[in-house]
Amino acid sequence: MKKKNFVTLIMSTVGGILFALGMCMGLLPQWNAFKQGVVIGIAGVVILLAMVLVRRKMDGKPAIVFNGKAIGTTLLGVLGAIVFGVGMCMTMIWNMLVPGIIVGIVGIVLLLCLIPVIKGLK
Repeated sequence: MKKKNFVTLIMSTVGGILFALGMCMGLLPQWNAFKQGVVIGIAGVVILLAMVLVRRKMDGKPAIVFNGKAIGTTLLGVLGAIVFGVGMCMTMIWNMLVPGIIVGIVGIVLLLCLIPVIKGLK
């Protein structure tokens, strides 16, 4: 295993676990740990963002590239994740099963659109 892959593996695992634990702490009222969950979730996000910067540095690429494609791809990913999350909320929280499934599928389709946008069609 290359060094950059190992570093990415460790940082993404730690960041993902911290983020997930923070989300659970913040969103489960039985735990009574909202403030602590927000702090741990933010720590996870910071580690994940640092992982992206470290990985790009190890690949010899610039840290952040601002161009139209990068901004559009990011907005498409954020939009897809939000639509998918709203569909999940509609299904699990608001008891709107069929509309929630439809909105969730739209979110999945938006996220799947990221593949040809990033990799391109050949």
